[in-house]
Amino acid sequence: MNKKYYPYLVLASAILFFIPFLGSIHLFDWDEINFAESAREMIVTGNYSRVQIDFHPFWEKPPLFFWMQTLSMKLFGMNEFAARFPNAVIGILTIFLFYLIGKKLYDEKFGLIWSLAYLGSFLPHLYFKSGIIDPFFNFFMFLGVVFLAKSISETGNKKGLLYAFLAGTSVGLAILTKGPVGLLLPGLSVLVYWISVRFRKITNWKNILVFAIACFLIASLWFGLEMINNGFWFIREFVKYQVDLFLNPVASHGEPFYYHFVVVFFGCFPISVLALPLLFKRKLDTGNERENFLKWMLILFWVVIILFSIVKTKIVHYSSLTYFPLSFIAACFIYEMVNERATLKKYMVWILAVTGTIFSILLIALPLVPLYKELIIPLIKDDFAVACLNTPVKWSGFEFLIGTGYLILLFVSLYLMSKKKIFKGVLVLFYSTAFILFFYLKAVVPKIEGYSQAPAINFFKSIAGRDVYATTTGYFSYANLYYFEKMPGGDPRSADRDWLLNGDIDKPVYMVAKSTEKQNFDKHPDCKFLKQEGGFLFYLRMPAAKK
Repeated sequence: MNKKYYPYLVLASAILFFIPFLGSIHLFDWDEINFAESAREMIVTGNYSRVQIDFHPFWEKPPLFFWMQTLSMKLFGMNEFAARFPNAVIGILTIFLFYLIGKKLYDEKFGLIWSLAYLGSFLPHLYFKSGIIDPFFNFFMFLGVVFLAKSISETGNKKGLLYAFLAGTSVGLAILTKGPVGLLLPGLSVLVYWISVRFRKITNWKNILVFAIACFLIASLWFGLEMINNGFWFIREFVKYQVDLFLNPVASHGEPFYYHFVVVFFGCFPISVLALPLLFKRKLDTGNERENFLKWMLILFWVVIILFSIVKTKIVHYSSLTYFPLSFIAACFIYEMVNERATLKKYMVWILAVTGTIFSILLIALPLVPLYKELIIPLIKDDFAVACLNTPVKWSGFEFLIGTGYLILLFVSLYLMSKKKIFKGVLVLFYSTAFILFFYLKAVVPKIEGYSQAPAINFFKSIAGRDVYATTTGYFSYANLYYFEKMPGGDPRSADRDWLLNGDIDKPVYMVAKSTEKQNFDKHPDCKFLKQEGGFLFYLRMPAAKK
């Protein structure tokens, strides 16, 4: 293909893979539904200055991402497509940004390789089809680091000041998206870079001042106005929550130190393997623009993965910023192979083959589990999982062919690379991953969701708009807010599950519980059993006057 068509190929690929089928699956608990609910409550209440959940202050996040979701919901309605659309747009911008930066640093082929490397890896691809906050947040932090690097390299001239302003603006937007960590990660990256050059002067006070002013002004669009209008208490609680999250493990998220190393290695396949030869590279010429950028990407990668390995609370999303530099590092090694300055190591071939085969087997096996559940159920010790597996979900029986196709294409790509056709080989590898995820998300994931949460969500949707209460018992969910379309007002005790189960309620309460909670409901004869669907039980409790 002629190189002049590369930018169109990048844009078309990003649009093709990120936009279609965004709304084909319900939002997933907790994060996707949580964030969509906060956006919905902004629209319902008309209060766009403060983030809420269940119409109470939500300390965890600033509002920028929710503003984007509310805008999307006003365009497309309050649905799954609208909740995920902002990330799809950011995904398209990210992929094209990679092409532009890669083209400027190297050439069109490098830009294409970097774009497709990100597009054709598992978690990096999937995140842009989600409704979580991190892809949006990572985009601005990555821009902040890129502009900081440019500002430092251009110190002493007007370009340096411009890049400092753009860096401050990007970091300010990151802070508006997820809070102080938006400044922490770029700041630590600059600190590590400064240490790496033995504390020599890397910038001047003009650049620092311009960066600080831009960052402060952008962040003040919400933080400042919030303090002026409502005092310091909300910001104080917000900062207190962020510090507590850093120092103390959140329940069920206190994973071991190596957690993020494992997540990034397997989740970012295949770029995690292709980046290995350069991931530990130390000696780089900071006077060379390409090597200097590689140094910044290596620093960003290690800062993120080490910091969040130290942090007590460990969640998959936290290390997702590593996907940006990791894709660049992998692209650098691929580019060296394409230009015959490096060769594909035997250990890399084995890791690609073994890890890719494991992924293929999982993709093949998952659709087969329901078809052979009679053989599998006796091996499962979790009663709730067994009940979920008995949910009636229709399968065609051919979904396993998607995983089979991936296995075949994996070895086709390895064969091409072994024959020195590196560029063709990586194109097959990255596009096969992207297409497999595309088809899997449409043909398999909605069916899997049918076992995990769809019965509960469909129930809440069926009672939406009624003058009743809706809640879950025995497990936590945001579905009873978003899919029930809860409105503000009513008894303030309605957020208290114990009151809904035992208190003097003023209107009917619909309750959803896991199948393992049946014995607990036997102690509440005033709760009428309605039905069981899969792993979920559905109950109705009426007020005393209406029994």
